[in-house]
Order: sequence, then C-alpha cells, then structure tokens
Amino acid sequence: MSVVNTGLPPNWTIRVSKTHNKEYYLNQATKESSWDPPFGTDENVLKEYLAKFKANGNKPVVGPNGEVRVSHLLIKNNTSRKPKSWKSPDGITLSRDESIAILKQHLARILNGEIKLSELAQTESDCSSHSQGGDLGYFGKGKMQPKFEETAFGLHLGEISDIIETDSGVHILQRTG
Repeated sequence: MSVVNTGLPPNWTIRVSKTHNKEYYLNQATKESSWDPPFGTDENVLKEYLAKFKANGNKPVVGPNGEVRVSHLLIKNNTSRKPKSWKSPDGITLSRDESIAILKQHLARILNGEIKLSELAQTESDCSSHSQGGDLGYFGKGKMQPKFEETAFGLHLGEISDIIETDSGVHILQRTG
C-alpha cells in the first residue's frame, strides 16, 4: 500500500481558508500558520500532494484502495459502551470529564514533542491495540464508529486529531497511512 505523503515537516498540516478558499499551513503544536510552506518542506512532494488534494475536493488524500491507517489513544470512562479494559479489567470508574482532562494532558505532551502517540498508547490506551502502539491498521469507510471514521478520513498523513468522543470513550487519532 503506498503512503500518501504531504511533504510537510512534523506537526505541520494543510488547512483551507474559508475566506480565501486557498490552502495554508498550520503547525498543530505552536498554532503558527503560514500561506507559504514551512521550512523543511519537500516542495516536490507537497506540489504532487496538493494536486491530488485539490482534485479530491480539498479533502485529505486516501490510499489507492480508499483506506486510511490510523493509530489512536483511547481513554474509556464510566459511560463508555464497554467500561473495562486491559488496564482496568474490573471496570473503569473515571468520569467522562476526568477522561477528557487526562487526554488533554496526553495531547499536549504529543504536540510539544515530548512523546509520540504510539509510545503513549502502549501504556495509557484502554484499547487492545495498545500493544501495537494504538495501530488499528488500514480500514475503509463503514468499518468504524461514524465520528471516528469522519475524523480519520479528515486527517492528512501524520496529522493528529483533536480529542473526539465515541461510544467507546475519548480518543486522539493520528493518521499513519
């Protein structure tokens, strides 16, 4: 499966200005934005990606089989669909707000470069995918819960999502393929 690379340096992603209907670049960690590609961009790879991005209606480009690969970090809470995990086999007692607060701390650590999502998922994720660093492998549409799928297919390669909530709990996603 070929990887759809943007050519941007780590933490940088592509957004489209609603006002100007033009792409710009956003650093997820610092919130810095620029109309010009950031230092360290592979301009040829970016140019090729942007052509596909525009042809795809200004939506992130997916793999040739219409699939994406995502890793995630899941924190369950006492309102989760299945409030148990490998970490808490007798049941999870965290409230929804507590699980969100924990995930906000994890997201900050990931975005400031202190730790990778895949490393953190190994010890902190309530998903059985923790042993694979949160890697869920490749999947197509219709395979995941709607909010999870919408977020996964809305990410560019390497991009990290904000916190999302599904019936399983709260997640941070990173598109890896």
